[in-house]
Amino acid sequence: MISEVADLVTNPDSIARGYLIVKAAKDMGAKKFMHISFPRHLSYELLSKRKNIMAEASKDLGMEFIDMTAPDPVSDVGVAGAQQYILEQMPSWLKKYGKETAFFATNDAHTEPLLKRVSELGGYFVEADLPSPTMGYPGALGIQFDESEKGNWPKILEKVEKSVVAKNAGGRMGTWSYSYNFAITSALVDHAKGAVEEKVEIDDFDSLIETLSKNTPGSKWNGSNYTDVRGIEKEHFYLLYQDTYVFGKGYLKMTEQEVPEKYFTIK
Repeated sequence: MISEVADLVTNPDSIARGYLIVKAAKDMGAKKFMHISFPRHLSYELLSKRKNIMAEASKDLGMEFIDMTAPDPVSDVGVAGAQQYILEQMPSWLKKYGKETAFFATNDAHTEPLLKRVSELGGYFVEADLPSPTMGYPGALGIQFDESEKGNWPKILEKVEKSVVAKNAGGRMGTWSYSYNFAITSALVDHAKGAVEEKVEIDDFDSLIETLSKNTPGSKWNGSNYTDVRGIEKEHFYLLYQDTYVFGKGYLKMTEQEVPEKYFTIK
């Protein structure tokens, strides 16, 4: 609906990341991949499609795919109950599936307890559904930020990294180095300004990626056009993703990975 009236639409790339998150997990050392969600989220087209891509990618990369259901945070148990479930289940999941398991949750509320247990007990966490150094990590690791750090993503990343490494979780936990919402807001303002001044075309992908990179020094971006359920490609609708940053290790260069074409056709 938005794409019918907007000159440019962007969204985090659930499609390519369905493959790339699993590939990153394997590159980090994981041998199994657990997808944690619930029926309401899996009724969303892109989330359900990403799960199917993750299952296929796991199979192709020689990893066991584990489909796990957890309580919906908007159900009767609430956020607290959903988080408590993850905290209580993680020890048994790690015991059953082993510490070479990577965990991924579709819901932000599940992310914080996942991070807490992975940092304490083992396992891998590539990145959140919408990754950021401030997504789950501060609460999970007890990190506090002062005024000088607000909006300074390199400083925020450095502080979170020190906490992760101190927990002996370096190399096992990752994120995007800049918040998507923060980065895309500032980048789209710059990009729109360039379009108004007739320096760039509003739907030019390369210009958009260049502007994103300028707004997120040190990080890389990639993406592709969105294709809807009817198979129609939207030329001015881009799905975007940032390179994965692994604490204690650095960037994985996932934006340089070629995503096999077959994953874009999985429903």
